[in-house]
Amino acid sequence: MYNFALAFVICCVAYLIGEIVSNLTKAWIPSVFVTAAVLLVGFWTIIPKEVVGDSKLIPFGSTIGIYLLLVHMGTIISLKQLAEQWKTVVLCLAGLAGMCLFCWLICIPIIGRDFVIAGLPPLTGGIIAATEMQKAAKAAGLEEAALFAIAMYCVQGFAGYPLTAVCLQLEGKKLLKDFRANGGKTNADAVAEANKLEAGTANAGSKKLLPPLPEKWNGPVMIFLKMGIVAWLATQLGTVKIPVIDFAISGAIWALILGVIFTTIGFLDVSSLNKANSYGIIMFALMMFVFDGLKDATPEMLADVIGPMILLIVVGVAGMALFIFIATKLLKVDFALGLANGLTALYGFPPNAIITENTCKALGENQEEVDYLMSEMYPSMIVGGFTTVTITSVIIAGIFSGLF
Repeated sequence: MYNFALAFVICCVAYLIGEIVSNLTKAWIPSVFVTAAVLLVGFWTIIPKEVVGDSKLIPFGSTIGIYLLLVHMGTIISLKQLAEQWKTVVLCLAGLAGMCLFCWLICIPIIGRDFVIAGLPPLTGGIIAATEMQKAAKAAGLEEAALFAIAMYCVQGFAGYPLTAVCLQLEGKKLLKDFRANGGKTNADAVAEANKLEAGTANAGSKKLLPPLPEKWNGPVMIFLKMGIVAWLATQLGTVKIPVIDFAISGAIWALILGVIFTTIGFLDVSSLNKANSYGIIMFALMMFVFDGLKDATPEMLADVIGPMILLIVVGVAGMALFIFIATKLLKVDFALGLANGLTALYGFPPNAIITENTCKALGENQEEVDYLMSEMYPSMIVGGFTTVTITSVIIAGIFSGLF
């Protein structure tokens, strides 16, 4: 009875349970956290460990799906908004510096140098950092450290999801209190920007270098073609090493950058995947690819490394929180949102987008309030995810992989 179709159904049910719990708890319990827990327990009991692969979501979600979503993110954030998020970048870098410093000074004497070297890059980022550290540890003959790197990647989100939810809930309620105290009014420009962001049309009002295609020729496949071209260019640029430093910028980073550039000149449609009515299925495929990493987290593996993992996570988050707290005071921004930005290191994209969207929709009592919350929190959370996971964690992994 079990085949690719039933595997797909199982993935949908697990994902839906997460959304139901999130809606019932008004996003206090994030959907991604619940879905991850359901699948983890399922992998230990009745769900086949290869369920995501059997559903055929892995090949798509782990390859072109990632790049299409990264390009798409570039189509919904304008250059103006990116420039406005420089404080987010500073906060995230400060947080990661605090995480690395605290873990290095406090954890090495307790759990050992090899575990810290193997676990820190995955803690600061995602699967790329975890994979790089696993390879480096195995090459050095450190099998336990290699296991620790993957285990850290599998479980770090369980700390990041609820902490982020708390931060966004606190920030959202504070924003809504001020918004409602002002009679639910802001200046006209702010309202317009909020509506554009929620609709995914933040770039729509700007003048484009290239004229738009007639709608009758600009169907879903044409939109995919244009996004595919940009994604392909990103993969090619990702193989080019920068002279002198002999370092290649990740193709994922190029996908975001090119998405912004090609939307600005008019080649890409604003909010491309939404216009092609494909955002939901691609996001679902990518999320299931992320959750597939949990299949390797067996009870025995967690029992062996649970202590070092908890210590590294607690110390790392404490260091991050302290450094971000100091940075928020210097930059004069709210600590709750600043910490949420930094915590994207524990899960990255797309969970950061989903948690933020769910929180805004749960807290807002009408579309105007949802729009306002999205405009205040969504851009910084997206930029935070790319700063921590996509960019910085890869650099940290490249440095740490040579320390064994």
